[in-house]
Amino acid sequence: MDGRAELVLRCATRRRSELGGLSDAAYSELLASVEANPERFVTTTADESFAEVVRALAQMEADAADDDLLDDDQYLRARSQRLARLSEACDRALALDGDNLDARLLKILAADERPDVLIAQLEALDREVRPSDEQAEPVGQSWSNVYARPWLRLKAALSRTYLEAARYRASANACEQLLSLSPDDELGARLTLALALSRLEDEAALDALDARFGRRGNAWLHLARVLVLYKLDRLPAARRALRGFCELCDGGASALLHPMFVDIYLPDRPSFTPGSFEEAAMAVREADPIVVDTPDFIGWCAEQPSVTEMAERYSDEHGLDW
Repeated sequence: MDGRAELVLRCATRRRSELGGLSDAAYSELLASVEANPERFVTTTADESFAEVVRALAQMEADAADDDLLDDDQYLRARSQRLARLSEACDRALALDGDNLDARLLKILAADERPDVLIAQLEALDREVRPSDEQAEPVGQSWSNVYARPWLRLKAALSRTYLEAARYRASANACEQLLSLSPDDELGARLTLALALSRLEDEAALDALDARFGRRGNAWLHLARVLVLYKLDRLPAARRALRGFCELCDGGASALLHPMFVDIYLPDRPSFTPGSFEEAAMAVREADPIVVDTPDFIGWCAEQPSVTEMAERYSDEHGLDW
């Protein structure tokens, strides 16, 4: 979530509505002014509430900068304290605007509950705030409407939690709904969907998803292809797909054979460089429920030619435990 960019867009959108009749050129000037100093344009309690969330998320990121220097116990204490501070910031935001959906979502996520508990809370929130049938036109609820984005983030969080709880059909359905609302997929629903389709053993749908997005590929899709081919017992093809995952994703073999801890998404998946180790680590972490439910998958991966060697070499070169 690029909170500052959304705060700028919210303030500019509201101010444009207040002024009325702005030309595109005048709106561009307004947008530049807001970008230069968004706080000057925060004039409503709703904007103040959203700004509180933006500051809290920025502080979370800054506080986590030195996590690599902490031992496990120190990290767990620091993480717990950060989540508690985030929850407190959400309370402050909600005191300003009780309808701040991002604050409500973050407060639920910061509690770090089990997936089944989390699903119940997210579904209840979705039922409460879901647009009515009259309001839910694709244009009105698409990513281009900055005020629709909190609800879309809620739907994306729910789709990922369904996946974590092994509710794969529900996850796929939620992802398809997101893609129908925002076809450019700013929230990465296609990534979650790829994994859900692999567990559902729907190779045709997975291939159609790949084609829908120009066969550009990503760590989730590459890993999903390995999983679906392995589950369908097409081992030669699965072997080739595994090789592709390991070669196309930097450190993919290491991420797969020695998964890294990836923290909860607050509120959505962090940005990443395509083809990076961070991308591979997130994909492997999200695929964990499927991997656990696929007997001997990791052992089979480790037995494939050069995979273990690639993983060990990457770990050694980058100072990772092995």
